Amino acid sequence: MRVRAVLIDLDGTLLDTVPDLADAANAMLAELGRLTLPVHTVRDFVGKGIPNLVGRCLGYPGESGEPDARAALAVFWRHYAAVNGRRTRIYPGVLEGLQAMHRAGLKTACVTNKAAAFTGPLLEATGLAALLDLTVSGDTLAEKKPHPLPFLHICAAFGIAPAEALVVGDSRNDVAGARAAGCPVFCVPYGYSEGEDVRDLGADAIVATLEEAVHRLLEA
Repeated sequence: MRVRAVLIDLDGTLLDTVPDLADAANAMLAELGRLTLPVHTVRDFVGKGIPNLVGRCLGYPGESGEPDARAALAVFWRHYAAVNGRRTRIYPGVLEGLQAMHRAGLKTACVTNKAAAFTGPLLEATGLAALLDLTVSGDTLAEKKPHPLPFLHICAAFGIAPAEALVVGDSRNDVAGARAAGCPVFCVPYGYSEGEDVRDLGADAIVATLEEAVHRLLEA
């Protein structure tokens, strides 16, 4: 079945947001009287949403309901609001890839676990909002990745079958959500896969850039 839309992850796929996330995480840790972490450590915590990131920064295995984790999350949000987009960068090939998708008549969507309050300003600040037809954030729907709902919601909005929507991401969450929804999925190797090798995630292909993903689609 021909692909008619591309559904793209944000952090680690479209944008390198780790510098801002690490700044906010370390500001949170410092305020809480805890030791700060190197950027490469914070990088390995990115991929399953901010609550998971905060929990792991505090030493929990993931998203935690512990009182100190809930309190820390509010501290993180405050610091992240102050730095969101400050040091974020667009990955090579992203602008070219999105532009090529539009020239080819493909619909484009961003699907992220990041809250809408941070997603919208970030996409506007980087100029990517104008190249996306739809954005689904982590709090847009009742479920977020790896649940298939965000992908199915976008497919319904575009009036296409899941098999006609290619997912491009960088983590197990993206692959699991795409598979559950019935979408084909490509992974990029440069993002935040929580230390996992993207070749082990079960994607249909590994593409060096978003631009390469488009070329593969057009050649198929």
